[in-house]
Amino acid sequence: MSLGDRLAELTTSLVDVASESRDEEAIVSWIRERIAGVPHLRSADDEDTVLLYLPEPRHADAPLVLLAGHVDTVPLGGAARPGRRGGDAVIGRGAADMKGALAVMLALAEDGSAARDLDLGYLFFGREELPIGASALLPLFDRCPEVRETALALVMEPTANAIEAGCTGNLNARITIRGRAAHSARPWLGENAIHTAFGALASLAHEPVRAVDIDGLTYREVTSVTTIQGGIAANVVPDRVVAHVNVRYAPDRSPASAEAGLRELLSADDRVELEILGNAPPGPVARANPLVERLRATADLPVGPKQAWTPVAEFGLAAIDAVNFGPGDPRYAHADDECVEVAALVRTHEILTAFLAGASEGER
Repeated sequence: MSLGDRLAELTTSLVDVASESRDEEAIVSWIRERIAGVPHLRSADDEDTVLLYLPEPRHADAPLVLLAGHVDTVPLGGAARPGRRGGDAVIGRGAADMKGALAVMLALAEDGSAARDLDLGYLFFGREELPIGASALLPLFDRCPEVRETALALVMEPTANAIEAGCTGNLNARITIRGRAAHSARPWLGENAIHTAFGALASLAHEPVRAVDIDGLTYREVTSVTTIQGGIAANVVPDRVVAHVNVRYAPDRSPASAEAGLRELLSADDRVELEILGNAPPGPVARANPLVERLRATADLPVGPKQAWTPVAEFGLAAIDAVNFGPGDPRYAHADDECVEVAALVRTHEILTAFLAGASEGER
């Protein structure tokens, strides 16, 4: 069987196992059974949807590189399950985000891929598609000090085989605008919360994109009103409007700074109430790590910013350098036509194999 057919078959099998967030036990069991017979790997953690495998024995003074992939998916929606091979791609929920990457991880583990100067470990984890408060990674960092020895984590998010450094922070908030109900024939007897909302939310709508350069990479800070609700009937002046606001902020800002900035934008009107629903920090930009340069040089890979939130931020909280690198194309993540190209799976496998060997594409 060719490498492409093998990786496609593995990806299809993984897509076949339903694994929506908080329902990951079946896929965790599937991976556990698949990897159980792999020599030279030991289970360092198997708890709370987390499977961590480290090399045994470890090489003296060899940096530990960790391949990290989440096993959960968003709900099915209109996407396909079971997985299927369609021409040169595998189609189905999770194919791009990120069961294709899990397939590459499993193939590398089963192949015994290793390097004299590096140790290679594998981390599978759940609940990535949920807010950071439900994280399975942060408890792992607390209970397993050994994982903090990682010199570089490759978070195998969809990047179309580019390196994407860091990630933006993700602030979610609820805005409530109060008014006073009245008959719409006599609106002066009330206070129209929707009319007030026009002014209150204008400051967010007019907030310019903030471009931030970090190590030559440009991150864009953006603020968006993503939902809005108000009014109960066509003849009633509404007394309440509720809007959801999402802020993606650059890695040069702290969660507290991002929250303070949002409060300042909305501070002009005391009828506006702000409630922070969640605030996941940005991920550090680990571009200076020599292992990142080794990976880049392996195949002259492009390096860009991650204009989204990923577990790179959680590794950053544990003081572990991490970057995003995976076979999936971001445009297919969470889409109804979610898929991953077989050629992309093969390329990821080949790049990581060469990275471990310390070879460039021209030397393979």
